[in-house]
Amino acid sequence: MTVGLAKPTTPVVLRGVSWATYQGLVHDLEAEPGKRLTYSRGTLEIMVPLPPHERYKSRLGRMVEVVTEETNTEIASLGSTTWSREDLQKGLEADECFYIQNEAQIRGKTEIDLTTDPPPDLVIEVDITSSSLDRLAIYAALGIPEVWRYDGKDLTIYRLWAGDYRRQGASQVLPLLQRDDILRFMQTSQTMGETSWVREFRQWVKHRMGE
Repeated sequence: MTVGLAKPTTPVVLRGVSWATYQGLVHDLEAEPGKRLTYSRGTLEIMVPLPPHERYKSRLGRMVEVVTEETNTEIASLGSTTWSREDLQKGLEADECFYIQNEAQIRGKTEIDLTTDPPPDLVIEVDITSSSLDRLAIYAALGIPEVWRYDGKDLTIYRLWAGDYRRQGASQVLPLLQRDDILRFMQTSQTMGETSWVREFRQWVKHRMGE
């Protein structure tokens, strides 16, 4: 099945889509990672991220990697993996996702079943082109403990509590990072070369750790 998009900034929304069709599209579009699918109870949204989207998610992902490297924390980086549950009739692709606290539980697994395995501890969501579906609600249904959402200007850290997300001033999965620190480095990343920026962030992390 081929899906055409008129404009990269305009999401395509299809209704009355079966779970089997959604899963078939996920499989068919594996060779086209530029397309992002979001599914909720028969409604399917297809979006093509813009270049700033890819840049922002990469920078946020690098921050997670640097902090876990410097703190000797084992992680499993699963990038833009598709997470879905048929019993909930919901699924979506994260921009970046990481197992941190639960890394050991999925280490070495080639398939992860969210009905029996824990979900990723952290998901990064870059929201440059607004989705027509409530992606946070889908993450909550899937049980994702923490979501960072960045819109190109502001950053929000959400923590799952009793089925709903609450805004937090700092990350719980990576306590070294506060919301203001992440936002500040995301702002400087737009005026610095990536290598220099990563080096500066790493030095800040070491200073924060007291090295």
